[in-house]
Amino acid sequence: MKKDNKRVIYWLLTGCVLIFVMVVVGGITRLTHSGLSMSNYKLISGTIPPMNDSEWAVAFDLYKQYPEYQKINHQFTLEDFKDIYFWEWLHRVLGRFIGVVFIIPFVYFLIRKQLTKPTIKKSILLMLMGGFQGFLGWFMVKSGLIDRPDVSHYRLAMHLTAAFITFAYTLWVALDLIYPTRKTVNIKFRNLIRWGLGFLLLQIIYGAFVAGLDAGLLHNHWPLMNDQTLIHESVYIEQSPFIKNFIEGKSGVQFIHRYLAYLVVGFIIFIWYRSKKIEKNHIQSNALSTLLLIVCLQFILGIFTLIYRVPITLGVLHQVVAFFLLGTMTFSLHRFSK
Repeated sequence: MKKDNKRVIYWLLTGCVLIFVMVVVGGITRLTHSGLSMSNYKLISGTIPPMNDSEWAVAFDLYKQYPEYQKINHQFTLEDFKDIYFWEWLHRVLGRFIGVVFIIPFVYFLIRKQLTKPTIKKSILLMLMGGFQGFLGWFMVKSGLIDRPDVSHYRLAMHLTAAFITFAYTLWVALDLIYPTRKTVNIKFRNLIRWGLGFLLLQIIYGAFVAGLDAGLLHNHWPLMNDQTLIHESVYIEQSPFIKNFIEGKSGVQFIHRYLAYLVVGFIIFIWYRSKKIEKNHIQSNALSTLLLIVCLQFILGIFTLIYRVPITLGVLHQVVAFFLLGTMTFSLHRFSK
């Protein structure tokens, strides 16, 4: 039987779709402030939610022991708790389901000898990345169960960025099988796309910082910040020493995310413009045109998300389009790589 066949490709692409769904549910979980509703971590039994009134009462009593309930949600009823519990439960169950979807087919393909050695190595790396992502999820939630009723924005950024990178690498492995032969059209142009990918990942990290610090709830104006200023004074006086303003200050983090967006858009426009001067095929041309379209859409969504103070719908949509933007950037880089 042929190795690295269509079923292997479908398996990898299914993984991409599931990671996408996982990130969407994770975004909803964050925006609905549901992430700390499950304060214990049970790998197997945690997949089954409370099934009767007494089990719900136990889960609610456990939630009451932690800072989020004591400092913020002390007015919550059991029905309120059930609402936030659902999203965190669904997020965790999806994570376990993705693990099953990766491991069982991998073992099957391995036994049937349908994987080449390079694909086996890449698949093992993917599963390690998935396991590490699960650890980061637990590591993130743990930070909100001690003193402060919110997770560390650093740990949130690690968790979200790892999910994006895992998705991109899964897509890359699938593309290796879909396009088994490729050649570098222009090394300098390929490196240009790599730089674009680097800036995009940095922007994703700062997007996670904004989410973790709720920094999207201030300076809700565009193109200028509050008081019609290009750089509001709170950007550089909120934290000490000065550098902490741009990694822990709400205004400073939003400032970086705002203006890094211009850099990402400008860089992708430059990539698209430079591509006009090199030889490329139809697929490569369409990939770069789609990349340009999506980054413009993402920029507009970012503006409206900011102006309307991060409503759930726009917040989730902004994250979804970021996912498509990373996927298109990954595809474009693959098509211009050897």
